[in-house]
Amino acid sequence: MTGKLVYENLKNRPMRSLLSILLIGVPVTLILCLVGLSHGFIEDSQKRQRGVGADILVRPKSSSFLSLNGAPIPQQLVGYLARQPHVKMATGVYSVTVEGVTLFATGIDYQEFTQMCGGFQFHSGGAFQRPDDVILDDYYADQTKAKVGDTIKLLNANWRVSGIMESGKLSHIVVPLKTLQGRLDNAGKVNQIYLRLDDPANTDATVKYLTEIPALEGYPIYSMKEFTSLLNVNNVPALAGFIAVVMGIGVVIGFAVVCLSMYMAVLQRTREIGILKSLGASKAFILGTILSEAFFLGLGGTILGILMSYGAAALIHALKPASLPMIIAYDWWAKAGAITVVGALLGALYPGLTAAMHDPIEALSYE
Repeated sequence: MTGKLVYENLKNRPMRSLLSILLIGVPVTLILCLVGLSHGFIEDSQKRQRGVGADILVRPKSSSFLSLNGAPIPQQLVGYLARQPHVKMATGVYSVTVEGVTLFATGIDYQEFTQMCGGFQFHSGGAFQRPDDVILDDYYADQTKAKVGDTIKLLNANWRVSGIMESGKLSHIVVPLKTLQGRLDNAGKVNQIYLRLDDPANTDATVKYLTEIPALEGYPIYSMKEFTSLLNVNNVPALAGFIAVVMGIGVVIGFAVVCLSMYMAVLQRTREIGILKSLGASKAFILGTILSEAFFLGLGGTILGILMSYGAAALIHALKPASLPMIIAYDWWAKAGAITVVGALLGALYPGLTAAMHDPIEALSYE
């Protein structure tokens, strides 16, 4: 009975129902896009760090696992670390932001780095041929529509694309280390050092040994397993709070949309409510009908929001696959849906109580 009544109410007012579902779906899409982007950044960073093939990472003094702020590392330290027990090889790189706070270009010693990571898989082109050459991964090449032989502008300088590589090796953009050092006036400096050991089983012992060397005092030294584990959403400052704010906005929007929609529906159906009450419908039945309608609006908005998040992900991937690596966060569907439905039910509570309290005689005489 209640289901049939709710269905007819939604069907007979299609425009109001569709607009309500659309407006409820928008915050669902915002939540899923924000979560998808944050998780995408983390997964992309983890994948690129694992692709280096190193066992230990040394970062600048005063830096954190998220930031490279701090004095660059003297390049002589690379050779010093390479001579330590169990260290098979070491290579230094220099990373610098080229777009926003998410896209980096990294200077590498090509021979050292390819030896450590096992080499790049090229879709086209190949290694550096000139000091001003750049290698792009397929994501950034798609984003910029660049091809081998093209000239692109990065860091206020022109670079020739020498190769397009498969993504997943340290950075979306790699350039010759000496060229980047020269253009940044940081000759002989790096800001990350990767170490590969003779046996990964020696990683924890080697990290402990290195941290006790006086010459390395103050340098953050991580095993790659530890470093990649630190790259998660919960460790990004203020991100959890920002997501909470967006979820709160979603609840408010759902509340406001459903409250207005249901209140107008109650006004339009005053006589209908009077008829139901004269036929014996209880206050609980009337309230339940209004809340059920709000529940289905919230459910419809959730489904539409999920569908729109796929559209947003496809658009972002087409336009900014390297700068904005977004994934579909399936585990957040239920959370976003619950947040939306709660907001919708709260919004329907006042109109529902108003309808339930209608006097049947006054309701029947309502024009």
